[in-house]
Parts: sequence; C-alpha cells; structure tokens
Amino acid sequence: MQRNSNHTTIVTIEKVVDETPTVRTLYFSDDVMSNVLPGQFAMVWIPGINELPMSVMISNESGKAAFTVRKHGLASTGLFNIKTGEKIGVRGPYGNAFDIKQGKLLLVGGGTGLVPMMRLLTHVKPTDDVTVLIGAKSKDEVFFENLANELLKNNSHNVIVCTDDGSYGEKGFVTDVVEKLVAESNFDGVYTCGPEKMMYKTVQSAHSRGIFVQASLERMMKCGVGICGSCCVGEDLACKDGTIFDGNHLSQNKEFGYTHRNKAGILEDY
Repeated sequence: MQRNSNHTTIVTIEKVVDETPTVRTLYFSDDVMSNVLPGQFAMVWIPGINELPMSVMISNESGKAAFTVRKHGLASTGLFNIKTGEKIGVRGPYGNAFDIKQGKLLLVGGGTGLVPMMRLLTHVKPTDDVTVLIGAKSKDEVFFENLANELLKNNSHNVIVCTDDGSYGEKGFVTDVVEKLVAESNFDGVYTCGPEKMMYKTVQSAHSRGIFVQASLERMMKCGVGICGSCCVGEDLACKDGTIFDGNHLSQNKEFGYTHRNKAGILEDY
C-alpha cells in the first residue's frame, strides 16, 4: 500500500551521532525517506513541542534515513535532545529536486545546509569532477568533510573547508572561495544550501557569469504543503514552488538575500 505523504508516520530513533558540540544526526528506518531525491525535505514532528522542516540525510544502510539538526530554537533543540529509542513523526517527502548536471560541478554548503549536498553527491557520475566547499564558523563546527571525501573516492574531486576564524582550512567566508573558483573555472553546475546570504552571494557569482546554479531555500514553514504561506519568498512559496530555485528565477526575486519572514509572517531584514 502506497504511503500518503501528508500523513505522519511514527519512526523510532535507532542511532544518534554527534557531529559537533551543537550538531547531531539521528538515524531511523524508513524506506520512503531513504529514497528521497536530492533537495527534497520532510516535516518532522517532535512530540509535545512542534513540527519543523528538515532536509533528509543519507545513510549507508539500506532502508534507513536521518536528520542532521543543529540546536538553536525550541523545536530544533527538542529534536537535538531526542534519544535512541524515542519516537518522532515524519511526513513527506515534499518539494522539488536539484537538476543534476554532468561534468565539472561545485557544491557549496554551510552548516546543516550540507545535508542536501551529501545526498546530491550520491547522484553524481564517476566521470564528474566535483568540488565541495564546506563553510563553518570554527574548527569545532566542521562536519561531513570525511563523508564528502568518502562519497567522492571514485571521482576527481576536491573538498575545501572554510572557517570564519581561520582555525581550520581556508580562513574567511566560503563565498570568497566561491568567487575565486567561478572566476577561474568553467563549471557546468553550481549547487548551494545554507545561510541565505551565503546562497545569495554564491548564486550571484555563478549567475553573473552565465553558469547554471541552483539554491535550496531555507524558510519558515508551518505546513509544508502551501497552505500557511509562512515560507513565501516574494511571490514564491518555498515549500510548493521549491525549495530548489535556479539562478535565473532567483535573480528576479526581490526578497531573496535581503529579507525573511518571522514566525508572525512579518518581513525582517537579514
């Protein structure tokens, strides 16, 4: 019997992995979520707290998926604190997926925005030349570097870590490296997910040079199915029209990179 994506499925957390002091990955069994496309997301219910949108992390075990969460607000901290053997609710998958080009690819991820980048890496061809940029505030907050190298072991590849304070890898913002790379190389596709200002600069750098680029927008979502309107970005709904948007579309969106909506739906500047 096919599962209704709008019905919540209860799953049990089977393993919890600490990625950094503030980031954890929670693994569970779910055949549907284990096979989502790169860029798709789920709505995750933390019992007694709230529901929030999450990109679906890969697992090296068949039939399993995961969520990688940074403790920040009430809901994300609640999910971060879920222990092995406890249950959460999952519905979806929702949203569209990345259009994966072939050839020379650049993937840019910041924080938990690395999750869809890791899933995208499982779909690249062995002949693709792939560069992955990982942005973090400091060495303690770097994660998925080893995983990216492992996923690309059969590819010509380069994994570059950038830390704001220079405690590991390149010092400075990941977007500075993006600007340098797209100026020097002719990429066939650029993909990004993370803080919106980071994505905005990445999209600008690629789109202004005529390079195909897509970003996965992270916005406030209450329903995930286009009813509440909380995730609107200009005239787009991130949950229904995205979350993946290309550079041509984003270049015409006056809110992308400049404003976002708070929980009350009020526009605020970044």
